[in-house]
Amino acid sequence: MSELEIIEAALFAAGRAVSLEKLAKISGKPKKTILSVLRELMEDYASRETGMEIVDLGERYVMQVKPEYSELIRMVAPKELSAPKLRTLSMIAYHQPLLQSDLIEMRGSGAYEHIRDLIERGFVDSVPCGRSRQLSTTLLFADYFGLKRNDPQAIKEKIIGLLKEDAGQSEINRWIGKKTVAVTPMYESLMGMCGIKDYLVINAYSPSKEDLSRLLEVDVLVISAGYLEEVRQHCDGEILEMHSTTFEDLIEAVSTIAEELQDEVNPETVEKTLDNLRETRGKYLSSTLLIKKKVQPATDMVSKIVNDLNLGVSADGVLIAPDYGTSKSGAKIGKGAEILLPTHRTVEGDLFRRVCLKYDAVLDGLKKIED
Repeated sequence: MSELEIIEAALFAAGRAVSLEKLAKISGKPKKTILSVLRELMEDYASRETGMEIVDLGERYVMQVKPEYSELIRMVAPKELSAPKLRTLSMIAYHQPLLQSDLIEMRGSGAYEHIRDLIERGFVDSVPCGRSRQLSTTLLFADYFGLKRNDPQAIKEKIIGLLKEDAGQSEINRWIGKKTVAVTPMYESLMGMCGIKDYLVINAYSPSKEDLSRLLEVDVLVISAGYLEEVRQHCDGEILEMHSTTFEDLIEAVSTIAEELQDEVNPETVEKTLDNLRETRGKYLSSTLLIKKKVQPATDMVSKIVNDLNLGVSADGVLIAPDYGTSKSGAKIGKGAEILLPTHRTVEGDLFRRVCLKYDAVLDGLKKIED
C-alpha cells in the first residue's frame, strides 16, 4: 500500500480530525513525507467531482462531506446531538470555563444527563473545582464544528455567527444563556448608560401584533413606573419599573439595572454613567445656593425636582408647573404658573438631556424673576 492510500484510509476510518503526528505514526513515515502526501491528497479531492473534501485544521486533517451536500444527506446521516443537548453544549462553549453548578442553574437538573453524554462523546472536559466541576470544550469539539483550534473566543464568535444565520437576537440569547432585555422607547437611552448592546425596543403600553409576539420572548422589560398592571397582561417576564424625573431617579435606575442584569451590563460604562450623573447633579445643587426665592410646586413631579434641588417651598412661592397644561383626566394644571417645565410630551431626546432641561427651566426661571 502507498502512503497516499494509507492516509486516505486512516482519515476515512477516523470520522474526525487526525493529527499530522498520528498519521506519521500510522504510516511509519516522517512528518515531512506525510505532509507532502496530504497536500497531494487534498489537491486530488479538490479536483474530483465528489461530495467529499479533506480540510486542513492546522496540523490536523479531516475528511468530511462538503458543506453544500450537508442538508441533502441529513436523512441518512447518523443521529447526532439532540436540540436540548446541543443547547447545553453551546452554553458550555460560549461561557467556558463554566462551573457545572452555574450551568444547572441556567438549564435545570436535566442538564446533568446532557453533561454526562457530552463528556462520553469527548466534546467536554470536566475537572474538579471546589464543590462543583469546571466544564470546557475539547479539541474533538473543535474538530466536530470545523474549527482550527479549541480557542474560547473563536468558539464564541462561531456560535453567534451560526445562530445569526437562522435566528433573531432573542433566539441567540436563549441558546447562549443570556437574558432577552426589552425597553419602551423612552428608556432606550438607559441601555446606553448601562452599556447594554443587545436589547429590543417595544411599545409595551399599546402593543401592535408584532409587539405582542415579541413581548412573549422577553425575559426582562424596562417600563415607566405606574404601568405595571397594564403591561403585565402582555408580558410574563420580569418587569422593572423606572422613574426618570430627577438625577436621583436616573442614578437609582442605572444602579437597579446594573444589579438585576449583571451579565448584560458593562461595569465600566455603569461606573462612568453614575459618576457623570452625580457630578452633574452636584453642579446644579451648587447653582441653587444663591437662590433666595421659594417655590410652589403644582404637581408631584415638580415637587421631586424641587426637593432634589433643595429649593425652599412656600404656599405663596413661585408657581412651577409642567408644560402640558391639562392632565390625562382633563384637569387644568398650574394655571398662572410663572415657570413651566418641559415634559416628555413636548421634549425629545435621551433621559439625561430631559432631566437637564427640567432643571435648567427651574433655575433659569428663578434667576430671571430675582433679577
